[in-house]
Amino acid sequence: MIHFIDPIRENMHARLSASLTPVCIVDSGDTVVFQTPDVSWGLEPPASTTAPRRKVEPRDPARDNGPCLCGPVAIRGARPGDTLEIGIEHVRPAAWGWTYSGRGLATPAHNTALGIGDDTLTLMRWTLDDECTLATNHHGHTVRVRAFPGMIGLSPAEYDADAWIPRACGGNMDCRELVAGTTLYLPVLAEGGLLSVGDGHAAQGDGELSGTAIECAMEEVRLRLTLRRDLRITSPRVRTPEGWITLGFAPDLDTAAAHAASAMLDLMMEELHMSRADAVALASARVHLRITQMVNPLRGVHAVLME
Repeated sequence: MIHFIDPIRENMHARLSASLTPVCIVDSGDTVVFQTPDVSWGLEPPASTTAPRRKVEPRDPARDNGPCLCGPVAIRGARPGDTLEIGIEHVRPAAWGWTYSGRGLATPAHNTALGIGDDTLTLMRWTLDDECTLATNHHGHTVRVRAFPGMIGLSPAEYDADAWIPRACGGNMDCRELVAGTTLYLPVLAEGGLLSVGDGHAAQGDGELSGTAIECAMEEVRLRLTLRRDLRITSPRVRTPEGWITLGFAPDLDTAAAHAASAMLDLMMEELHMSRADAVALASARVHLRITQMVNPLRGVHAVLME
């Protein structure tokens, strides 16, 4: 069965909670199609750093002070200890996007290290072509579109959690590998799983240096959801056409890298039936560590096992 999550006010939220009422309940094997505003609740692109723009209304200043997420969607029978397999079947961004750099998007130390002031805000506006293959900014520079949801995840066990923070159950991962044709695996931590999606990106580089990608609304994010009771994991995994990916999050990149690498070693031991010492030796030749993003409250690193 196919379920559609329309971008209406009652289908949106900004906090993660195991107490949220699901906007719909689906069965394992069902497909869910999300349509989302941009991460800032925007329904149109910004014209400047100061001009008002049309956003989702009404919004509660406290409850909705966070990223715009659509959902949550409950999977019937999902319980802590299960794994949700999320097949990303199709992602289509809106025809516009934006990127900011400067004030409030990363820490002052990060901006200073990049040589930009933390007291100003710079806007770059983008337009996508009809085929959604190229994005062109207002200076005439082009970037190939590689659309994905920056936020895709399940609810943590807590009853009120900051949605900006990436977690073991996914969320604000900002992993540019989560494009159509990949499969994401997340551990279920709350009853029903409670899947939320948002933060559309038309394109992003590893690291997300400014704190924003090409932020955009999403016309369609089509996901096939399968409940897996035969698989137990403790952090996100991604199956891509090129190989496996594991992700780690921590306050610093060194620890995030260690988490991602350790999760990859677990996967290699399972998939390749080898000892951990052998997995470490093989990983030194075949596993790549990449910075997922370095601007969220927790930094992200993903380990890539190429086939």
